[in-house]
Amino acid sequence: MPDQRPGTPRPDDSPVSAFLQYLAGERGASAHTLRGYATDLAEFRRFLRSARVGDWANVDARSLRAYLAWLHGRGLARTSIARKLAAVRSCFRFLTRRGVLPANPARHVRTPRLGRRLPSFLPKDESKDLLDAGFEDTDTGRRDRALLELLYACGLRVAECCGLDLEDVDRRHGTVRVLGKGNRERMVPVGDEALAALDRYLEGRVASPGGRKGAAGPLFRNPRGQRLTTRSVHRIVGRRARAAGIARRVTPHTLRHTFATHLLGEGADLRVIQELLGHRRLSTTQRYTHVSPEHLMKVYDAAHPRAM
Repeated sequence: MPDQRPGTPRPDDSPVSAFLQYLAGERGASAHTLRGYATDLAEFRRFLRSARVGDWANVDARSLRAYLAWLHGRGLARTSIARKLAAVRSCFRFLTRRGVLPANPARHVRTPRLGRRLPSFLPKDESKDLLDAGFEDTDTGRRDRALLELLYACGLRVAECCGLDLEDVDRRHGTVRVLGKGNRERMVPVGDEALAALDRYLEGRVASPGGRKGAAGPLFRNPRGQRLTTRSVHRIVGRRARAAGIARRVTPHTLRHTFATHLLGEGADLRVIQELLGHRRLSTTQRYTHVSPEHLMKVYDAAHPRAM
């Protein structure tokens, strides 16, 4: 089997290790995805030990329902419980297909019912406040502005943004090459404001310790010259949103939702938005996009005979 990717947790449980190697080698899962699966499956293994269920071969639907109750008792949100069950179910499916187990006990366990929530996004005035806020004229300030501009301009996932290298930005054609889920590559247009912010950041960026500026390496770096992590980007976005006076919680995914919602509000085709976001299924894109209140009122005023 292919070697496991560096930096990926390797649980002691050999079925889990085999599953993670399968995800990395055959499914092209990212390091971020592998870490998530490894963490959830290690937690499931801890539950099996605490409940004295034994190994994976002893797990049945009853013990899986006990696992869900255990997660619920810890106060986890239904979305988190559903994600953890999905990881366990995927591993059991793999073990069944490889003949390690005779049947998949997770097939008979229902996913917790999830309430439908509108995704969080920023209205145009708040997104303008965020991007036009006073950024310091320093390497960090210019980097943060370029980072926020690119997240909003391209609708990138946070891991995609962190994975960008300098050569992925095509300044001439105004595009960025993105490596998405499953190692699927796509080209995404970049607006003039984001390109200008990138230019200012890269022109003033100091060389990494013991290195040089160069034309290769990570696009966004920390002060030590290392690639920004997803956790760092979350902190940067949250801090900049608070500094801009935005009371709600803002994450990189909020900017991805905002990107999709604003495009839809301006008449962009849903299929085009699907391509830009890197979604395989249109149904996934439909969850990311919804009509903004401003656009709803505009259409209502223009179309309803007694609105005027």
